[in-house]
Amino acid sequence: MNDMFKAKLIHLTPILASLLFGVLCAVLLLTSSIETYVITPFSEDIFGSLGNASYFVILVGVGASLIYFLLKRRSHKLIMLITGFALTTAVFMLSFIYLLAAFGRFSIPHIEALILISALTITILAGFAVFRTQSRFCNLIVLCLGGSLGTFLAASIPTLSAILILCFLAVYDAFAVYHGPVGKIALNGLEHLRGLSFSFQDIQMGLGDLTFYSLLSGHMLLKFRSPIPCVASIIGILFGCFLSFKMLERKGMFPGLPFPIFLGLTASLLTSLLL
Repeated sequence: MNDMFKAKLIHLTPILASLLFGVLCAVLLLTSSIETYVITPFSEDIFGSLGNASYFVILVGVGASLIYFLLKRRSHKLIMLITGFALTTAVFMLSFIYLLAAFGRFSIPHIEALILISALTITILAGFAVFRTQSRFCNLIVLCLGGSLGTFLAASIPTLSAILILCFLAVYDAFAVYHGPVGKIALNGLEHLRGLSFSFQDIQMGLGDLTFYSLLSGHMLLKFRSPIPCVASIIGILFGCFLSFKMLERKGMFPGLPFPIFLGLTASLLTSLLL
Protein backbone atom coordinates (compact mmCIF):
# COMPACT_ATOMS: atom_id res chain seq x y z
CA MET A 1 0.00 0.00 0.00
CA ASN A 2 1.37 3.39 -1.00
CA ASP A 3 2.10 5.69 1.95
CA MET A 4 0.38 8.49 0.03
CA PHE A 5 -2.79 6.48 -0.54
CA LYS A 6 -6.00 8.49 -0.25
CA ALA A 7 -9.43 6.89 -0.41
CA LYS A 8 -11.53 8.10 -3.34
CA LEU A 9 -14.89 7.10 -4.73
CA ILE A 10 -13.14 5.80 -7.86
CA HIS A 11 -11.72 2.99 -5.72
CA LEU A 12 -15.25 1.58 -5.41
CA THR A 13 -15.55 1.09 -9.18
CA PRO A 14 -14.24 -2.50 -9.41
CA ILE A 15 -16.26 -3.59 -6.38
CA LEU A 16 -19.44 -2.15 -7.89
CA ALA A 17 -18.65 -3.84 -11.22
CA SER A 18 -18.25 -7.21 -9.48
CA LEU A 19 -21.49 -6.73 -7.54
CA LEU A 20 -23.42 -5.79 -10.68
CA PHE A 21 -22.06 -8.83 -12.50
CA GLY A 22 -23.22 -10.93 -9.56
CA VAL A 23 -26.68 -9.35 -9.79
CA LEU A 24 -26.80 -10.22 -13.50
CA CYS A 25 -25.97 -13.82 -12.60
CA ALA A 26 -28.72 -13.81 -9.98
CA VAL A 27 -31.25 -12.53 -12.53
CA LEU A 28 -30.25 -15.35 -14.89
CA LEU A 29 -30.92 -17.90 -12.15
CA LEU A 30 -34.20 -16.26 -11.14
CA THR A 31 -35.58 -16.24 -14.67
CA SER A 32 -34.47 -19.75 -15.62
CA SER A 33 -35.72 -23.22 -14.77
CA ILE A 34 -32.30 -24.43 -13.67
CA GLU A 35 -32.29 -26.22 -10.31
CA THR A 36 -29.94 -25.28 -7.50
CA TYR A 37 -28.95 -27.55 -4.65
CA VAL A 38 -28.11 -26.83 -1.03
CA ILE A 39 -24.38 -27.29 -0.43
CA THR A 40 -24.28 -26.79 3.34
CA PRO A 41 -23.57 -29.99 5.31
CA PHE A 42 -26.01 -29.39 8.18
CA SER A 43 -29.75 -28.75 8.42
CA GLU A 44 -31.20 -25.25 8.45
CA ASP A 45 -32.04 -24.89 12.14
CA ILE A 46 -30.19 -22.75 14.66
CA PHE A 47 -27.64 -25.40 15.60
CA GLY A 48 -27.26 -26.61 12.03
CA SER A 49 -26.76 -23.04 10.80
CA LEU A 50 -24.11 -22.46 13.46
CA GLY A 51 -22.44 -25.66 12.29
CA ASN A 52 -22.57 -24.49 8.66
CA ALA A 53 -21.01 -21.16 9.58
CA SER A 54 -18.26 -22.86 11.58
CA TYR A 55 -17.66 -25.27 8.70
CA PHE A 56 -17.08 -22.42 6.22
CA VAL A 57 -14.78 -20.55 8.60
CA ILE A 58 -12.73 -23.71 9.14
CA LEU A 59 -12.48 -24.25 5.37
CA VAL A 60 -11.32 -20.67 4.82
CA GLY A 61 -8.88 -20.84 7.73
CA VAL A 62 -7.37 -24.14 6.62
CA GLY A 63 -7.04 -22.90 3.05
CA ALA A 64 -5.34 -19.68 4.09
CA SER A 65 -3.02 -21.53 6.47
CA LEU A 66 -2.06 -24.01 3.73
CA ILE A 67 -1.23 -21.22 1.29
CA TYR A 68 0.86 -19.41 3.91
CA PHE A 69 2.70 -22.63 4.76
CA LEU A 70 3.53 -23.18 1.08
CA LEU A 71 4.64 -19.56 0.71
CA LYS A 72 7.01 -19.94 3.66
CA ARG A 73 8.50 -23.03 2.02
CA ARG A 74 8.73 -21.14 -1.28
CA SER A 75 6.67 -23.85 -2.99
CA HIS A 76 5.51 -21.44 -5.67
CA LYS A 77 4.98 -24.09 -8.34
CA LEU A 78 2.78 -26.13 -6.02
CA ILE A 79 0.81 -23.00 -5.14
CA MET A 80 0.26 -22.29 -8.83
CA LEU A 81 -0.81 -25.89 -9.38
CA ILE A 82 -3.36 -25.79 -6.55
CA THR A 83 -4.75 -22.34 -7.36
CA GLY A 84 -4.75 -23.12 -11.08
CA PHE A 85 -6.78 -26.29 -10.57
CA ALA A 86 -9.23 -24.52 -8.23
CA LEU A 87 -9.71 -21.51 -10.51
CA THR A 88 -10.02 -23.60 -13.66
CA THR A 89 -12.64 -25.82 -12.04
CA ALA A 90 -14.57 -22.80 -10.73
CA VAL A 91 -14.52 -20.95 -14.06
CA PHE A 92 -15.67 -24.01 -16.01
CA MET A 93 -18.45 -24.89 -13.55
CA LEU A 94 -19.76 -21.35 -13.28
CA SER A 95 -19.55 -20.73 -17.02
CA PHE A 96 -21.55 -23.88 -17.71
CA ILE A 97 -24.21 -23.06 -15.08
CA TYR A 98 -24.79 -19.47 -16.16
CA LEU A 99 -24.66 -20.22 -19.89
CA LEU A 100 -27.22 -22.97 -19.28
CA ALA A 101 -29.37 -20.52 -17.31
CA ALA A 102 -29.10 -17.94 -20.10
CA PHE A 103 -29.59 -20.12 -23.19
CA GLY A 104 -31.20 -23.30 -21.86
CA ARG A 105 -34.61 -21.62 -22.09
CA PHE A 106 -34.37 -21.51 -25.89
CA SER A 107 -35.14 -24.40 -28.20
CA ILE A 108 -31.73 -24.66 -29.82
CA PRO A 109 -30.56 -28.02 -31.23
CA HIS A 110 -27.71 -29.58 -29.25
CA ILE A 111 -27.75 -26.65 -26.83
CA GLU A 112 -25.96 -28.51 -24.04
CA ALA A 113 -23.09 -29.49 -26.33
CA LEU A 114 -22.76 -25.89 -27.50
CA ILE A 115 -22.79 -24.66 -23.91
CA LEU A 116 -20.16 -27.23 -22.95
CA ILE A 117 -17.87 -26.09 -25.78
CA SER A 118 -18.45 -22.43 -24.87
CA ALA A 119 -17.67 -23.09 -21.20
CA LEU A 120 -14.45 -24.90 -22.15
CA THR A 121 -13.46 -21.99 -24.41
CA ILE A 122 -14.09 -19.44 -21.66
CA THR A 123 -12.09 -21.56 -19.20
CA ILE A 124 -9.11 -21.84 -21.55
CA LEU A 125 -9.10 -18.10 -22.31
CA ALA A 126 -9.45 -17.18 -18.65
CA GLY A 127 -6.66 -19.55 -17.63
CA PHE A 128 -4.36 -18.14 -20.30
CA ALA A 129 -5.08 -14.55 -19.24
CA VAL A 130 -4.52 -15.26 -15.54
CA PHE A 131 -1.46 -17.49 -15.68
CA ARG A 132 0.26 -16.59 -18.96
CA THR A 133 -0.17 -12.83 -19.33
CA GLN A 134 0.28 -9.69 -17.25
CA SER A 135 -2.70 -7.88 -18.77
CA ARG A 136 -5.43 -6.05 -16.91
CA PHE A 137 -7.82 -8.65 -18.30
CA CYS A 138 -6.73 -10.77 -15.33
CA ASN A 139 -8.34 -8.25 -12.97
CA LEU A 140 -11.56 -8.37 -14.99
CA ILE A 141 -11.63 -12.16 -14.66
CA VAL A 142 -11.20 -11.92 -10.87
CA LEU A 143 -14.05 -9.38 -10.64
CA CYS A 144 -16.39 -11.56 -12.71
CA LEU A 145 -15.36 -14.71 -10.86
CA GLY A 146 -16.03 -13.09 -7.49
CA GLY A 147 -19.46 -11.90 -8.57
CA SER A 148 -20.54 -15.16 -10.18
CA LEU A 149 -19.16 -17.41 -7.43
CA GLY A 150 -20.83 -15.32 -4.73
CA THR A 151 -24.18 -15.59 -6.51
CA PHE A 152 -23.79 -19.35 -6.89
CA LEU A 153 -23.20 -19.64 -3.13
CA ALA A 154 -26.15 -17.30 -2.51
CA ALA A 155 -28.43 -19.66 -4.43
CA SER A 156 -27.03 -22.76 -2.69
CA ILE A 157 -27.00 -21.67 0.97
CA PRO A 158 -30.17 -21.16 3.06
CA THR A 159 -30.79 -17.72 4.55
CA LEU A 160 -29.94 -18.22 8.22
CA SER A 161 -26.78 -20.13 7.33
CA ALA A 162 -25.81 -17.42 4.82
CA ILE A 163 -26.20 -14.66 7.42
CA LEU A 164 -24.21 -16.56 10.05
CA ILE A 165 -21.52 -17.52 7.55
CA LEU A 166 -21.06 -13.88 6.58
CA CYS A 167 -20.94 -12.73 10.21
CA PHE A 168 -18.51 -15.47 11.24
CA LEU A 169 -16.25 -14.78 8.27
CA ALA A 170 -16.26 -11.04 8.97
CA VAL A 171 -15.08 -11.71 12.53
CA TYR A 172 -12.52 -14.26 11.33
CA ASP A 173 -11.23 -11.80 8.71
CA ALA A 174 -10.63 -9.16 11.38
CA PHE A 175 -8.57 -11.66 13.36
CA ALA A 176 -6.76 -13.27 10.41
CA VAL A 177 -5.54 -10.01 8.89
CA TYR A 178 -3.70 -8.93 12.05
CA HIS A 179 -3.00 -12.19 13.87
CA GLY A 180 -3.52 -14.98 11.37
CA PRO A 181 -2.43 -16.18 7.92
CA VAL A 182 -4.34 -13.65 5.78
CA GLY A 183 -2.26 -10.67 6.87
CA LYS A 184 0.97 -12.62 6.49
CA ILE A 185 0.00 -13.67 2.99
CA ALA A 186 -0.84 -10.06 2.10
CA LEU A 187 2.57 -8.90 3.31
CA ASN A 188 4.66 -11.64 1.76
CA GLY A 189 3.13 -13.40 -1.17
CA LEU A 190 0.23 -11.86 -3.11
CA GLU A 191 2.29 -11.69 -6.31
CA HIS A 192 2.44 -15.50 -6.25
CA LEU A 193 -1.34 -15.89 -6.01
CA ARG A 194 -2.42 -15.16 -9.56
CA GLY A 195 -6.19 -15.03 -9.89
CA LEU A 196 -6.84 -14.78 -6.16
CA SER A 197 -6.62 -10.99 -5.89
CA PHE A 198 -6.95 -7.84 -7.97
CA SER A 199 -5.22 -4.48 -7.83
CA PHE A 200 -6.63 -1.10 -8.75
CA GLN A 201 -5.07 2.32 -8.13
CA ASP A 202 -2.96 1.39 -5.07
CA ILE A 203 -5.50 -0.97 -3.51
CA GLN A 204 -5.37 -4.74 -3.52
CA MET A 205 -8.28 -6.95 -2.53
CA GLY A 206 -8.76 -10.69 -2.42
CA LEU A 207 -11.15 -12.80 -4.45
CA GLY A 208 -12.76 -13.90 -1.18
CA ASP A 209 -13.85 -10.35 -0.36
CA LEU A 210 -15.60 -9.98 -3.72
CA THR A 211 -17.19 -13.42 -3.40
CA PHE A 212 -18.74 -12.75 0.00
CA TYR A 213 -19.93 -9.28 -1.01
CA SER A 214 -21.75 -10.89 -3.93
CA LEU A 215 -23.05 -13.69 -1.70
CA LEU A 216 -24.79 -11.03 0.40
CA SER A 217 -26.28 -8.95 -2.41
CA GLY A 218 -27.15 -11.98 -4.54
CA HIS A 219 -28.89 -13.74 -1.67
CA MET A 220 -31.02 -10.67 -0.97
CA LEU A 221 -32.25 -10.66 -4.56
CA LEU A 222 -32.79 -14.43 -4.75
CA LYS A 223 -34.42 -14.65 -1.31
CA PHE A 224 -36.79 -11.67 -1.45
CA ARG A 225 -37.18 -11.56 -5.25
CA SER A 226 -37.19 -7.79 -4.99
CA PRO A 227 -34.48 -5.33 -6.02
CA ILE A 228 -34.95 -3.16 -2.91
CA PRO A 229 -33.07 -5.29 -0.32
CA CYS A 230 -30.45 -6.08 -2.96
CA VAL A 231 -29.85 -2.40 -3.73
CA ALA A 232 -29.77 -1.61 -0.02
CA SER A 233 -27.14 -4.30 0.53
CA ILE A 234 -25.01 -2.95 -2.33
CA ILE A 235 -25.16 0.57 -0.89
CA GLY A 236 -24.19 -0.76 2.53
CA ILE A 237 -21.33 -2.81 1.07
CA LEU A 238 -19.95 0.14 -0.89
CA PHE A 239 -20.20 2.45 2.12
CA GLY A 240 -18.44 -0.16 4.24
CA CYS A 241 -15.71 -0.54 1.61
CA PHE A 242 -15.15 3.19 1.56
CA LEU A 243 -14.82 3.24 5.35
CA SER A 244 -12.31 0.39 5.05
CA PHE A 245 -10.35 2.38 2.48
CA LYS A 246 -10.29 5.36 4.83
CA MET A 247 -8.79 3.09 7.48
CA LEU A 248 -6.16 2.06 4.94
CA GLU A 249 -4.95 5.64 4.82
CA ARG A 250 -3.66 5.21 8.37
CA LYS A 251 -3.04 1.49 8.79
CA GLY A 252 -1.76 0.36 5.41
CA MET A 253 -3.64 -2.94 5.78
CA PHE A 254 -7.23 -3.47 6.88
CA PRO A 255 -9.69 -6.42 6.73
CA GLY A 256 -12.05 -6.19 3.80
CA LEU A 257 -15.10 -7.95 5.25
CA PRO A 258 -16.22 -6.48 8.63
CA PHE A 259 -17.48 -3.01 7.62
CA PRO A 260 -19.03 -3.99 4.24
CA ILE A 261 -20.66 -7.18 5.54
CA PHE A 262 -22.18 -5.73 8.70
CA LEU A 263 -23.34 -2.51 7.01
CA GLY A 264 -24.66 -4.42 3.99
CA LEU A 265 -26.50 -6.91 6.19
CA THR A 266 -27.97 -4.16 8.36
CA ALA A 267 -29.17 -2.11 5.40
CA SER A 268 -30.71 -5.05 3.55
CA LEU A 269 -32.42 -6.65 6.56
CA LEU A 270 -33.88 -3.35 7.73
CA THR A 271 -35.11 -2.64 4.22
CA SER A 272 -36.65 -6.11 3.92
CA LEU A 273 -38.84 -5.35 6.94
CA LEU A 274 -40.57 -2.70 4.82
CA LEU A 275 -41.60 -5.19 2.13
